[in-house]
Amino acid sequence: MTARGVGLSWLVFCYAFLYLPIAFLIGFSFNASRSVTVWDGLSWHWYWVLGHDTAMLGAAWLSLRIAVVSASVALVVGTASGLALARFGRFGGRAAFEAALFAPLILPEVISGISLLLLFVLLERFTGWPSGRGAGTVTLAHASVSVAYVAVVVRARLADVGTGLEEAAADLYAPPWKVFLAVTVPVLAPALVAGWLLGFTLSLDDVVVASFTSGPGATTLPMLVFSATRLGVTPEIYALATVIVGVVAVGLVGVGWGRRKGRAADGA
Repeated sequence: MTARGVGLSWLVFCYAFLYLPIAFLIGFSFNASRSVTVWDGLSWHWYWVLGHDTAMLGAAWLSLRIAVVSASVALVVGTASGLALARFGRFGGRAAFEAALFAPLILPEVISGISLLLLFVLLERFTGWPSGRGAGTVTLAHASVSVAYVAVVVRARLADVGTGLEEAAADLYAPPWKVFLAVTVPVLAPALVAGWLLGFTLSLDDVVVASFTSGPGATTLPMLVFSATRLGVTPEIYALATVIVGVVAVGLVGVGWGRRKGRAADGA
């Protein structure tokens, strides 16, 4: 076999290893049987079960709310942090600030979860807030973890574009606030969108940090799915995963279509 044939075979194997389990999952979400390995005919039963599972739907809605709020908070704080690191030069405590900011990128999630749990327990003991753990503490925990990712994206974007446009606007007597709104924010727009989406995805997918910082009545979707799989996977979980895959696929197709339309408009 030639080197090209070996490379092609390896590529096919890698893609099969990645995507055949997803195809298996999607196929068995339409299985009429409760068994996840024995095919018993085509059925939409498990999608009907999923649509009437109030616990699953409630957890999904809670996860979406937490993800939106935590990503928005992380966007504000992370953008300010990235601006400080990229534009303010050297300042007192910069090394300590960077170490604290980027710690969630290198610390295991278990360590982050335990430290945040300890923080909330101590705050409740000495200040009375928060009065128990729930959706609010999970939101703050997810935001604190996502800040580092937003800051990295914003800092990289600012380093890439440089300061030429901002200096030109300042030379034309634009005040600092107008330079920021008219120049910096549009330049940062792709990084802001990417940072928010990163925070949203990390929050929606997290189970470790949420397990440490949540309380009764604040079970997120990943936590619910994880606890359900410990009792045995059912086709309902497959149906849920298929819905998520479908939503992501539609989003990717929409983004690709928008990019093609943008290129076509630029070419015209």
